[in-house]
Amino acid sequence: MTLMATPEIRTPVGAVALRIRGLRKTFGTKQVLKGVDLDLHAGEFVTLLGANGSGKSTALKSIVGLQTADEGLIEVDGAPATADPTKTAMVFQQIHLVKRRSVLDNVCAGALGRLPMWQSLHPWLFPAALRQEAMHCLDRVGLADRASEPAGKLSGGQQQRVAIARALCQRAKVVLADEPVSALDPNASEQVLALLAELATEGLGVLAVLHQPELAMKYSSRLIGLNKGVVEFDLPTPEVDMSMVDALYSGDQK
Repeated sequence: MTLMATPEIRTPVGAVALRIRGLRKTFGTKQVLKGVDLDLHAGEFVTLLGANGSGKSTALKSIVGLQTADEGLIEVDGAPATADPTKTAMVFQQIHLVKRRSVLDNVCAGALGRLPMWQSLHPWLFPAALRQEAMHCLDRVGLADRASEPAGKLSGGQQQRVAIARALCQRAKVVLADEPVSALDPNASEQVLALLAELATEGLGVLAVLHQPELAMKYSSRLIGLNKGVVEFDLPTPEVDMSMVDALYSGDQK
């Protein structure tokens, strides 16, 4: 499979996949999120931009349940996010694969939440239908030919694509990507972001945190700027200029 170099950025046409209203989070005396509102549609690749400490990663962790928000509504596919955690998948900066296990086994792990307990105990017990689905997900990210190899033998960019395949096997409606390319070389970064953007055009809702504004502007259909826990702008990418982005990192807006 050849990954697209730069996907076409489209206006979203799908339903709201993720809805956030009034999201607030405080650590000690520091209020990190101050009433964030956000909609992510199926078919959108949206990027959160902002300086360190602006609340980007805290927002993602609150959505997926790794942290508990103090206040706020989080809905995925029209229902509370807690109703079905499998509808939201997370792709991390540090790639969490079991490196001694095969690539295929790692992708199958995305489906553990819907398997009977006994079938989730060991990869040998994964049903044939799941392995076939996982192979399809690997083909989708261009790595079907590496299915039997230990995940640890793959490059960083390939491992991140395996993590994305695992999210596809989870059948998630929303994929959250927290700095997914910060540890990758430029070519691998482009491949991973092109893949996420292409998957979005096929109906996923993708919400990413990036520290590379130029890549965000290249691949995202919409950009959201966070400054000290407040949304400064939420605009289609063509309506955002670099002066607005620079202000997020310089603190000019506060």
